[in-house]
Amino acid sequence: MADKKKKMDRREFICSGARYACVAAIAGTGLYLCSDGNQKADSKHKVWQLDPSKCIQCGQCATECVLTQSAVKCVHVYAACGYCNLCGGYFQPGIKKLTTGAENQLCPTSAIKRTYIEDPYYEYSIDEKLCIGCAKCVKGCDSFGNGSLVLQVRHDRCLNCNECSIAKSCPAQAFSRVPANRPGLI
Repeated sequence: MADKKKKMDRREFICSGARYACVAAIAGTGLYLCSDGNQKADSKHKVWQLDPSKCIQCGQCATECVLTQSAVKCVHVYAACGYCNLCGGYFQPGIKKLTTGAENQLCPTSAIKRTYIEDPYYEYSIDEKLCIGCAKCVKGCDSFGNGSLVLQVRHDRCLNCNECSIAKSCPAQAFSRVPANRPGLI
């Protein structure tokens, strides 16, 4: 009877150890995926980022990235937004009617969604899966609005190349390496 008890304890010990190892592996994978995916997110590790104050909305972020769909995406700074009925980042310049038809939208992929809040306020949100980083909305918002739409490198998509192809071709030299623990430049 005592031998049977020892075998059960050993079996429980091994099963518990295996369970803890699986949980640790899953937790470690989650932490890895939450970081930039390449290295630890500390102050010595650097990632690429775009400085919105230097960006001239040239459109090269959409075409120069090594990824098929650019890692640079439009980000909405809600705190700076005026929630305008006539949003320069959403509507084509000179439209005749404020309708949400595709012909009136500035974004070529319809990545900006417009939601009515109350008269005359609307909220604009970005569907990053559709955003190609072309900067047309950012340019429109800067020209006719308050600049609440900006471009930023999304580090969950970025490969963090040693020499970023977008940074290399950027005419405004708006890209720089920033600490991974402070990756945003908004």
